[in-house]
Amino acid sequence: MDDYSPDVACMKYADVDKIYQTLPLDNIPWNSRTPPDALVTLVREGTVRPCTTVDLGCGAGTSAIYLAGLGFDVTGVDSSPTAIQLAGEHAKQRGARCRFVVADLLGDLHEVTGTFDFAYDWELMHHIFPEDRETYIRNVHKITNPGATYFSVCFDESDPQFGGSGKYRTTRIGTTLYFSSESEIRDLTTPYFDIRELKTIDVKSKFGPHRAVYLLARRR
Repeated sequence: MDDYSPDVACMKYADVDKIYQTLPLDNIPWNSRTPPDALVTLVREGTVRPCTTVDLGCGAGTSAIYLAGLGFDVTGVDSSPTAIQLAGEHAKQRGARCRFVVADLLGDLHEVTGTFDFAYDWELMHHIFPEDRETYIRNVHKITNPGATYFSVCFDESDPQFGGSGKYRTTRIGTTLYFSSESEIRDLTTPYFDIRELKTIDVKSKFGPHRAVYLLARRR
């Protein structure tokens, strides 16, 4: 599905809350019991240190809870009320102090209070189609402080999964994703952020490896 078609339009944004309501967490492709290796490496190497942090598209809270346990002041944001409820329960079980907020990441984010020194989204951008990405990246810019670090990873167009070709692809659970290139991510972010690192990496997932665009940037 290289072109944006009526079929894609009908499936544009999946009902993520319904996915959390109906699928066990272990069957949700993006849900993981452990934080991503790339995030762990950033923290371990001291590229990001404890600070005010927003996890955009936090899901059931795995990464937010991990960062909170290391002293980060974390707010997790997701459009799914069910995911946010699960994240809160998981944080309480682990004794992690972090906030979770239901908000539309393409809305005005009035639900999110304060601004942040580190913004992070993992495997979120491929759920946002090109015509809405400008809105999203402006929102990231709006809620981050000057000099803040922004870290983002999304599927690259060279990824072998879900048919292995095409910019729009349908997943095993029926969601439609948009597969990016490094140049697209560069063009999207450079009006708002200075790029520190942009590359294509291999990432592990529960259903097979992925190729992904890795962005590390500094908010102007």
